Amino acid sequence: MEYLILSVPFILAILIGRTIIPYILLVTYKKRLFDPIDARKLHHTAIPRLGGLAFMPIQLCLLAIFLVVMYNFGLEKNFSNTISTWKIMPMFVVWGVGIVMLFIVGIADDLVHVHYKWKFFVQILAASLFPMAGLWINDLYGFLFIVGIPFWLGALLTVFATVLVINSINLIDGLDGLCSGLVCVSCLVMGGLFLYYGAWIHTLLAWITAGVLFPFFYYNVFGVSKRRRRIFMGDTGSMTLGYTVAFLAISYSMNLREIKPFTEGAIVVAFSTLLVPIFDVVRVIVVRFYNGKPLFKADRSHLHHKLLRAGLSHRAAMLSIIGLSLFFSIFNLISVNYISNNIVILIDLILWILLTISFNFVVRSRDIAGK
Repeated sequence: MEYLILSVPFILAILIGRTIIPYILLVTYKKRLFDPIDARKLHHTAIPRLGGLAFMPIQLCLLAIFLVVMYNFGLEKNFSNTISTWKIMPMFVVWGVGIVMLFIVGIADDLVHVHYKWKFFVQILAASLFPMAGLWINDLYGFLFIVGIPFWLGALLTVFATVLVINSINLIDGLDGLCSGLVCVSCLVMGGLFLYYGAWIHTLLAWITAGVLFPFFYYNVFGVSKRRRRIFMGDTGSMTLGYTVAFLAISYSMNLREIKPFTEGAIVVAFSTLLVPIFDVVRVIVVRFYNGKPLFKADRSHLHHKLLRAGLSHRAAMLSIIGLSLFFSIFNLISVNYISNNIVILIDLILWILLTISFNFVVRSRDIAGK
């Protein structure tokens, strides 16, 4: 019964997204609102980048409507665990405020460009809303041998983690279907975990977000530019999606019984679906810092660029990275039940380093052979 109830907003999100995106395509082509073409970009034709306009309105409207329907008709009683609504509702309210802030900045950046310092400032401001509403990382569950942490430290860690996830999702958006695919997988997995623990409001948000990404993924990956059926999400989409998955991950990792029972591997499981974009952006920043390059200047050193230079097609590279993300999610979800969080993260890091070394070796070999 629970799956049937929560599948309705998921299906509606797909249908509404499928209806709205063609209208966005029509307006962007008429007004010629295209993604600029330069040496760093992988596309060579005029493609609009305002697909993310569809995400936030559908997320907010469907979430609000179904919360009203669930409570007015008593449908929340179908779920096994009783959730303290007054305890968690402020968290969803500030999520709504923060996502609107990022939505506005994203539109401005997609249309007229916004300096990265201003985007960074708004990201920090939006992330700071979480601790104010009582949502903060209050337990590391033994990671780095730390358990409970004070509010001031947890608040700083929450802001840092949120900004890191937003930028990781934003920077991984360089290949058709990659960002939407990774976020969709993350939302489906976390939505399932929340549903298992009876946190149906979080499941509602996660599955609505996944639903709205299905039609966008189709237009982004299978759309044909010549027929004006292809679109990018832009910063409007990537930043609001990053903020949403950060909200879900922090909610799952927080040691709060009103959301879910205590689980020792919560913080590792929560961020497992985001490990690939997080590891990738950390690696890129470290390499740029080591080489004395600007940390926020765009280049072609991300994982998807390496896979393309290694000889994979665009679609094969996209599917490989999504598959890698699924592997980390499943591996960590199982492993935390048998070994400590520290060992699980250590294994993740070792696997990531080995993969990075392997990709670098293949790329160098191909570059040498090309010369």
